[in-house]
Amino acid sequence: MLKPKRLRRAPLLAGIVTLLAGFLALNAAQMPAQSQDSCQPANLNTANWTTNFCNSMVDFAEILVGHPVKDGIPSVTEPAMETIEEAALWLSDRSPVIALEMDGEARAYPLAILMWHEIANDEIAGKPVAVTFCPLCNSSVSFDRRVNGDVLDFGVSGLLRNSDLIMYDRQSETWWQQLTGEGLAGEYAGLLLDIVPSQVIGFGRFAERFPDGLVMSRDTGYSRQYGINPYSNYDSRPGRPFLFRGEVDPRLDSAVDHVLAAIIGDSAKAYPFEILRQEGAVNDEIGDTPVVVFYQRGVASALGDSRIDSARDIGTAGMYQSTFDGEVLHFAAGDDGAFTDDATGSTWNAFGEATDGELKGSQLNWVHAFPHFWFAWAAFHPETEVYGLASSDA
Repeated sequence: MLKPKRLRRAPLLAGIVTLLAGFLALNAAQMPAQSQDSCQPANLNTANWTTNFCNSMVDFAEILVGHPVKDGIPSVTEPAMETIEEAALWLSDRSPVIALEMDGEARAYPLAILMWHEIANDEIAGKPVAVTFCPLCNSSVSFDRRVNGDVLDFGVSGLLRNSDLIMYDRQSETWWQQLTGEGLAGEYAGLLLDIVPSQVIGFGRFAERFPDGLVMSRDTGYSRQYGINPYSNYDSRPGRPFLFRGEVDPRLDSAVDHVLAAIIGDSAKAYPFEILRQEGAVNDEIGDTPVVVFYQRGVASALGDSRIDSARDIGTAGMYQSTFDGEVLHFAAGDDGAFTDDATGSTWNAFGEATDGELKGSQLNWVHAFPHFWFAWAAFHPETEVYGLASSDA
């Protein structure tokens, strides 16, 4: 039986093919792997970086220099802590802080300090965390510092993408996007940091809820004007955000509108603070997940007045799954800053805890939702929905 024609070769042609294949294989074996020099970002000075730029998930043309020196904005590691009483000597009830509670241990990180350091490498209840704040995007996100069994220490690269802080870890010098937690370039490119639940609240609320909590101290080892906002009136300034080259999504009035935003599964959604302020409690769905957003007044805008505590009241918001014990609860806001569900009439606080009524002592499941400026959230998640807008507007 004749073999299929596509597999038949004349003897001479077969010999040539064999020799050519051997030649190519030999040269391939002798060729060096792609050199690190050939992977260097052409638009950035990376002389002081040991990052493996050949392992990258980002177009380096999207990255701009915000500060010319790595660690020119110094992160803080193992920050000194003080008591509520000590912190009350310099913080007001309206002072914005990033609050974390893990295994019964609560800590607050004032934006008055993080404004100047952007990252606090800490350990809470034995768990290493990075508490981060990007002033240009008003993004407050906290991460677990453990990656593939290693504990990382994060610093400020001085670089920006979509105006958002690019962090780096000192162990591998991988670059990480602060707003998303994604490894951009280096050993861990393509990995996502695990998010730690945290919420921006007023110091007074933190002190009330966690009277034994600890607060990051101004004793950082650096001399800075803690409490002063060097980006005065940034959240009300018209025009293009600083070092942002993208197109501003026009669905909201201002690029620097405050939003609370979250991703559940493949669905992203943003909730404008202006609407949250009017409604108090928002019952909604992200994808197929029922959620509730609790809004409370009493938090100064960190990016408003030149003195943070004198800025306008921007408020705060937290998001929770509204399904409890198999039933979807619907909530309403009261005049006293508390919330009630329509099924049992139980009273809930902004931390998702039932403080009175049939469900007293119960806790709603936290949703990873964080405050951002609208332009930044939309730049990283252009497919995001916006609460309050018709789907045809998206």
